Amino acid sequence: MLNIGDKVVYPMHGAGVIAGIEDCEVLGEGKSYYILQMPMGNMKVMIPTDNVDNIGLRDVIPEEAVDKVRDVLKEKPEKASGSWNKRFHANLDRMKSGDICDVAAVARNLILQDRQRKVSSGERRLMDLARQILVSELVYACNKTPDEMSGWVDGILAGNDCAH
Repeated sequence: MLNIGDKVVYPMHGAGVIAGIEDCEVLGEGKSYYILQMPMGNMKVMIPTDNVDNIGLRDVIPEEAVDKVRDVLKEKPEKASGSWNKRFHANLDRMKSGDICDVAAVARNLILQDRQRKVSSGERRLMDLARQILVSELVYACNKTPDEMSGWVDGILAGNDCAH
């Protein structure tokens, strides 16, 4: 059971704080929902309390694990191969895992690829989403602002020489 104030990660949406629990009626059926307040975009997400185990909701990584994320961001990007559509689906599957290191790798690969030659519009949306999900979790793991964590990610990637 989650409590108000818990910091959690919702795969494909990012990290947030349980801001409340509300009962709503949907299609004539009463359900209880966790209200997840996201740090970026001032967005709220409603998650059915009876579906938490199925959607991969997990705790935010501890601050000690941030070094692992930094290491992933510093690694050489994986060489882009195959059509953009195949790459898009492979990246999407990695992000759905909910693992912050997978999300960091997708963000790194797409951001660095975009610097060399622009990525497709679909990959750009995925790149922006991966970056947002990554930053949202780092905000809670490091107790910093979204701007501070965006700058941290950008600084690490600026030092990545993009060599394949």
